[in-house]
Amino acid sequence: MLDRHVVPIIKPSLRECAVVLRQKGVTADQVSTVGFGIGIVAVVMVASGYFEIALVLLLLNRLADGIDGEIARLQEPTDAGGFLDITLDFMFYAVFPLGFALVNVQENALPAAVLIASFVGTGASFLAFASMAEKHAIQHPDFGYKGFYYLNGLAEGTETVICFVLMCLLPQYFAVIAYVFAFICAITAVNRVVFGYRTLKRAPNQLRS
Repeated sequence: MLDRHVVPIIKPSLRECAVVLRQKGVTADQVSTVGFGIGIVAVVMVASGYFEIALVLLLLNRLADGIDGEIARLQEPTDAGGFLDITLDFMFYAVFPLGFALVNVQENALPAAVLIASFVGTGASFLAFASMAEKHAIQHPDFGYKGFYYLNGLAEGTETVICFVLMCLLPQYFAVIAYVFAFICAITAVNRVVFGYRTLKRAPNQLRS
């Protein structure tokens, strides 16, 4: 919901960073991989109770996620790079709440599980529709900066980052934050399923199941 407003604001700064890194020979795939590694360390920091450090690493991970796409667009984007980027993103989103479950199993395990399950719904609906949209050459002008067809909703990248930041700043309220965002993700998943189904039903030469 917020991506279309936030991305145009931060895009010029990301492009400047991408230009500098590209001039030094850094590739988009390298940034994606390093960013994911930083994200995993952030999860370890959460699980160890170092929430301030985890917050810094979380922001670095998200910064890398923005820069890798800009580096890719400075050259010819590849399917392999797009696959790596989106896969590592979804993996990071899934494991980050796990850190909070590990730091306080008794109170956080269930809300973390509910949140991760909701991520499966948003992720599955996103990727399933993207594959079908590619076959039908369906375009979404609002998200031309994305490597995949982007089916929007209440819970997008910006909202997820805000959620994770709040968890790091207010770890004692992790359960509340997780349940609220899981509900938002559930609404997003339902919206994507309904909208995606209706869109594909109207698509010419649709595939028959």
